[in-house]
Order: sequence, then C-alpha cells, then structure tokens
Amino acid sequence: MRRTGPAVKRHTWALAGVAGLVAAAVIGNLVAMSSAKQEVPAAQSPPATTAKVKQGKLSDMVSANGILIYRARPDGLPYAVINRAVGTYTMLPEVGDKVGCGGVLYRVDDRPVMLLCGTVPVYRKLSSGDVGSDVHQLNVNLHQLGYDTKAHVAIGPGDTHFTVKTKQALEVLQNHKGFDVTGALELGQAVFLPEAVRIVRVLGELGGAAQRVGSVMQGTSDTLVLQATSDTLIVQVNLEPSQQGEVRVGARAQITLPGNTLVRGTVERLGRVATVPDGKDGEPAAAIIPASIRFDDPQAAGGLDRAPVQVNIITRGVESALSVPVTALVGMSGGGFAVEVVRGGERELVTVKLGLFDTAGGRVQVEGRLREGDDVVVPSL
Repeated sequence: MRRTGPAVKRHTWALAGVAGLVAAAVIGNLVAMSSAKQEVPAAQSPPATTAKVKQGKLSDMVSANGILIYRARPDGLPYAVINRAVGTYTMLPEVGDKVGCGGVLYRVDDRPVMLLCGTVPVYRKLSSGDVGSDVHQLNVNLHQLGYDTKAHVAIGPGDTHFTVKTKQALEVLQNHKGFDVTGALELGQAVFLPEAVRIVRVLGELGGAAQRVGSVMQGTSDTLVLQATSDTLIVQVNLEPSQQGEVRVGARAQITLPGNTLVRGTVERLGRVATVPDGKDGEPAAAIIPASIRFDDPQAAGGLDRAPVQVNIITRGVESALSVPVTALVGMSGGGFAVEVVRGGERELVTVKLGLFDTAGGRVQVEGRLREGDDVVVPSL
C-alpha cells in the first residue's frame, strides 16, 4: 500500500449501523402478536405522541469529515513546475500568486516562461511537421488564447499536426509575449500544466542559476522551480475501503461549511487504491480511499483554505415514497415490522415492508396499508 498524509477523522452510516438504529428504535416497542392487526381500546391507552406519514424524497448517504484544499493532482500533491530553460532566474512569482493559461510563470535571462494548459508535459521542441498529442494541446492553446484569429488553427481531436497555421498563430503569440519570433516553440519557453494555477512554493532563487544539472555521463536532471495547485477549492475526504463500493464519481453531496452554511457539490475523483496514513504502519484497519468533491458554486467556499467541513455523500435515493420516523417501527414476534396508526381515536398495528433508510432525516421508506398524513405512534420525549 502507498502512504499518504494524516487521515481526516470520519464516520459513516453503514448498513450495520442502520440495523442497530432500527433495533434501538424498536426495543421498547416490541409487541408479541399472532396476527398482523390488533386494535387497542382508546380508553386503555394514554394520549399518544404521534408523527405524520410523509410522501417525498428520501436519500441514503455516507457521512464523513472533510477538509478544504486547492485542487491539484489526483493524489492531492501539488503540480511540479520543472524548468527547462538555461540562464539566470530574473523574475519569480510569490506564494499565493495566480497564473492563468497563457500567463508568465517566471523569467530566465528576462525571457518569459509561459504557462500553457495541457496534460502532456514539455519534452521536445515543437516545430513545423511535428505530430503528437503535445502538438494538439499547443493548437488548442493558440485557439483558446485568441492567437489564431487570422490563422484559424484546427483543434479537433484528430488535429495533432504542427501546420502552417500553427506556425502563424505561434508567431503572433511570440511577438506578443516578447520571444524571438521563430514560429517554433523552443524547449524551455513554456510549461504545460492541466489548468490555471496558484503558487504554493517557490524553490528557485532570484539571481540563481536556472539550468539543467549533471553531465553527459551521469545524465541530466531538470530543476524543480515551483509547486502549484489550481485556484479552485475542493473538499478532500478520506473514506474507508468498505465505502468505495457505495460512493461513485458523480454522486451528489451536501457540505456544511464553518458557520453552519450548507452548500452542494459533486464527487469528482475517487481513489482506486487504499493507502495507509503516515504513522499507521501495520494497521490495515487505518487504510483510506481518498475522494474529492467539487462545489456546484466555485465561489461558495472562498477564503476557507484548510477549513474543516462536514460532508454527506448521497449513495442512493428515491424521488417519492411514503416514510415514517425510524422510531415508529414496532418489532413483530414472528419477524418483520409494523407501525401503530392512530385512526378515529383508536390504535391499530399495520404491518409494513421497509425500504430505503434516510440516514440524515431519521426516516425509513415503508410499504403497507398507510397513506400520507396518517398519524403513527412514536416514543414520547
């Protein structure tokens, strides 16, 4: 197993927990009976505490503690900005600076090193005649940044060629950014990262050497100059491995921010490999599955970096069903459950079939001789 950082404290509503909840709810209400129906004379019963049978939406969910972080790599680590230019660092960003696609990350010998957006890292010079996925993402950047107004670079999935139009658009970019206008993207002129970034660490030194180190015999290694994340806050949650089958990418989530503000989000990443947090060697029970949740409104959590939050991830749901409080369930001596319904001043036990447990609302879906608005007996407070 791989290792990762400290686990976020968590808890969940598992099926076993739901079963325990039902058992606790019915302990004081267990009724021995030989038939599914029994009438209790009103004169022999004290006034009942009741709750309504409701029709509506129900959801089952996994609950966990999470923390707000800026999105980066799937493993939660920041993006690495590798320098491929040779010279002296003449401008470096500061921690917290934001750089968009097409912006300047830093300067070497006063020449800019751009951020372009794409998942394929720089590994070669790009020029006329080249073909590949790195060329495709260059074409996409030239189009999205508006440098192909006249050239009209092709950006379809199969457009992986460095064409005359690519060269023309790149020349416009080079002229605008202050590069030598060559029509070729030299190694060291740009860094490709998946998205716009926020600087979290600066490792280069202003005035220091920006160059590849090593020798021909030893090989060369490029220097790590910056580390960065996206500028988008997400929620990081560590799930138990047993929950991996319950939670799915695309599942809806409810997030409670500091100040008890409730916002909504969606699971966007779910780890495939269980990891053991640092300091938990030899403790398989401590293994976790990392998950990340994006906000429906990206501005909802502005300024709350590293803040703890509460998360409820919806795993199942029904749009419309009859439900009663879990505490209204009565255990039957022969197995199964019933609820005690108050009708016309009399109490009647009605056998019910249980469905989905709404773990957040404390209700359970029921099927039986019930209707919306019926009063069912619940324990007195």
